[in-house]
Order: sequence, then C-alpha cells, then structure tokens
Amino acid sequence: MAGGGAEEETTLEYTPTWVVAVVCTVIVAISLAVERFLHFLGKYLKKKNQNPLFQALQKVKEELMLLGFISLLLTVFQNLITKFCVPKHVVSHLLPCKLPEEKHATQSLSHWALGRHLLSSAPSSCSNEKVPLLSLEALHHLHIFIFVLAIVHVTFCVLTIIFGGAKIHQWKLWEDSIAKDNYDTEEVLKKKITHVHDHAFIKDHFLGIGKNSAVMSWVHSFFKQFYASVTKSDYLTLRLGFIMMHCRQNRKFNFHKYMVRALEDDFKKVVGISWYLWIFVVVFLLLNVDGWHTYFWIAFIPFILLLAVGAKLEHVISQLAHEVAEKHAAIEGELVVQPSDDHFWFHRPRIVLFLIHIILFQNSFEMAFFFWIWFTYGFDSCIMGKVQYIIPRLVIGVIIQVLCSYSTLPLYAIVTQMGTHFKKAIFDEHVQAGLVGWAQKARKKTTTGNANRGPMIQLGRVVRSENAKEEITLTGAAEENK
Repeated sequence: MAGGGAEEETTLEYTPTWVVAVVCTVIVAISLAVERFLHFLGKYLKKKNQNPLFQALQKVKEELMLLGFISLLLTVFQNLITKFCVPKHVVSHLLPCKLPEEKHATQSLSHWALGRHLLSSAPSSCSNEKVPLLSLEALHHLHIFIFVLAIVHVTFCVLTIIFGGAKIHQWKLWEDSIAKDNYDTEEVLKKKITHVHDHAFIKDHFLGIGKNSAVMSWVHSFFKQFYASVTKSDYLTLRLGFIMMHCRQNRKFNFHKYMVRALEDDFKKVVGISWYLWIFVVVFLLLNVDGWHTYFWIAFIPFILLLAVGAKLEHVISQLAHEVAEKHAAIEGELVVQPSDDHFWFHRPRIVLFLIHIILFQNSFEMAFFFWIWFTYGFDSCIMGKVQYIIPRLVIGVIIQVLCSYSTLPLYAIVTQMGTHFKKAIFDEHVQAGLVGWAQKARKKTTTGNANRGPMIQLGRVVRSENAKEEITLTGAAEENK
C-alpha cells in the first residue's frame, strides 16, 4: 500500500493475459487503421497527380515520426527524469500556479492527483530536503500536450488551405471567362488606347481621397484586406503582368492553374513544425508564470503579424498601380504592371510564407494549449486563467483562422507571383525533373572546366553561356498550363 491507503500499482506480472491482449489489440488496430488511411490517401493523391499535396502528406508523416520519437524518449527516460532530485527552493519559482498554503497542502495535492496517474502514486526516491525535478504525472501531461499541439497545428493548416482554396477556386470563373473570349495577349496590347486613370484597377488603388499619399495608401491597404481583398480587375491586371513578364510567348497561359499549383507546393512547408517553432514552444512554456497572463499577450502576436502581412500584400498591389499611374496617362493596349521583388520586405517574397507559417503555428499553439488545459485540469483550473483573459484569446484565435483563410492566404497566392522570378510550379512535374537533371549536368560540366559548352538553367530565371546557340523559352514548358 502507498499514498495513505491507495492501492499499489499492479505490474505486468500480475495483470491478466486477456487484459494485455485486448489492450494490445485495440492499440495495434487503431495504429494500423491510421497507417492504412494515410497510405491510401497518398495513393489517391498520386493517382490524381496531386504531387504537392502528396508531399504535404509525407511531411505530416515525418511529423508523426518525430512525435513518436519524442514519445519514445519520454518513455525511456521517465524513470531517470523522475529520480533526478533537486532542492525544494529550485522548483518554487516561475510556477504557473501559486503554491497552496501549508494548511491546505494535503488537500491541494490530492486534488492535483486526480486524472491519469501513470505510477504517480509510487513513493518518491528523493530525501525530505529534495523533490523530483519533474513528476511522472507532469511528464505524462507534457507528453499529451506535445501530441495535441501537433494534431491541432496540422488540423488548422488543413482547414486554412481548404477554406482558402475554396476562395481561390472562385477566381477560376475569371480565368474561364478569359479563355471563352479567346483572350490574346498581343491583340489586347495593340487594339486600343487605355486611359490609365479610367482603369478600374487604378481607380481602386490610386485615385481617391489621399490615395496618392504614402500614409493613406497604407491605411487603405490595411482596411482593404477585410473586404474585397482581390477584385476581378486586380486578378486580370496581375495575371497580365505575370504573363508579360515570364511567358509572353504562351498567350493562353492558365494563370489560375499555375497559382493553385504553387500554393499547394508551399502548403507542404507550412504544415510542418520546423525547429524554430519548437523553440517558440519552449519559450512559451517558460513564460507561463502565474500573474503574468503570458498567453493572453502572446495571442496578440499572430494577430498583429497577420494584419501586417495582409496590409503588406495589399500595399504591393497598390504600389504596382502607383508605378503605372505615375508614369502614364494613356497607353496602347491594356494596362500592364511590372512585377518586381523590390515591392516585398527585404526584396524576398518568401518572407511572407515564413510569417504565415509562424502565424498559423502560434494560433494553433494557443488553441491547443486551451483545449489541453481544459480537458486535463478543468476550466476552473488556476493554470487556465481568468475568464476575462480566456474569452479574448478564443475570439482572437477564431478571427485569425477566418481572416487567414479567406483573405490573407488568397492574397498571398496571387501577390507573391508579382516577384521578379517565377516559381518552379510553372512547369509540370516531369518538366521540373528534366530541368533539374539538366541543371545538375550543366553544373557538373562547369566544375570540370567545360562551362562554355552547355547551358545552365536555374528555376525562376534562365542563364546561357556565351557560346550557346539554342534559345530557352517558357513556351513549350508552360503549354501544359493551358
């Protein structure tokens, strides 16, 4: 007997064999079912030629493998961790909850012992002057939290891409209308004179009260992300600018198909939990100190970042409009914008994807932490915090999820195509593989001193040696996007 009358934990030696068999059967059955589901989902994606989504699924499998390894480490080293004793004053600082009063210590400790125990009723191996660094109960709860965090993050990312993709799918009507009208890029550029200031794209982003002011332009961009973030005139103008910049020879280029493919390619990067995100987890857990209300303030970080990213993406569109409106009063043909990396932070469009990754993960962390505390310790637990801090956190989390899905992600999908270089998604998968192999052979020739005998290509731009006689265009490669 241990713990004041509590029954001693039963080891496997004295556990009925049928109990062991039933538990193992259930665990193995669930594991195999999940594995088979992921396997058939991967085959389905391959069959539908959805390679980016298949790669995202592989990334999820990698995360599950990492979680399994973390689980294994926690299980193997749990005895070592719980037997590591430290002086009592070491663990009396930076607590999520205040220590109970001495006279209520026994009652409080018994309350915290409710729930899953995992041998927590076993007697401590530490002396009276020392306590375990981490109890088995706390280690078990930490174990569960890591799994909850990963599951919530993947779920939120999938929901974001589903709802954002539904919004982007609506733009396909605009792409189809262009195809039905036999849209010809060269003819559009020659057949008429366009008065720039009368163009709908310019009216939306340049003309109006204060829109030619830098400050008011940012204010307009900030509020526009909440309504009509991408209009039809925006889509048609940005589409034409991309085609004229990167594939002018392919007059029927399917910009919408390319954009969706590029977004799916980026999704596999967002769904993973990178090493720097695990650092965020450690820092957040460290700062969860009683009285600091850390998670209330942390909830504003992804919210502020999301608003900043949305405003920046809208401002890029405004800058493209300003460039044309300030230089021309009338032009021959349709209005054409000039994509450039100069419009993005540090001239790197990829920074936007990095920030979206952080936003989604931090929001997932907030939601995962809330549900974990709720189901583990209860809604009234001291670690949960006061209601006036909980409700705003939940509201902010919902706003972030909705705004990111229906505004920021669609904005990212189209605006990041306005960089200097195109993405490799412009090529079909077999073309990508051919170009990569070609580039590797050219690089190998360069290292052996034969750089002037063959071409070298980098996805996003084309480089030719001086003696190369062949011309490389995107026409043939991009024909698959029709």
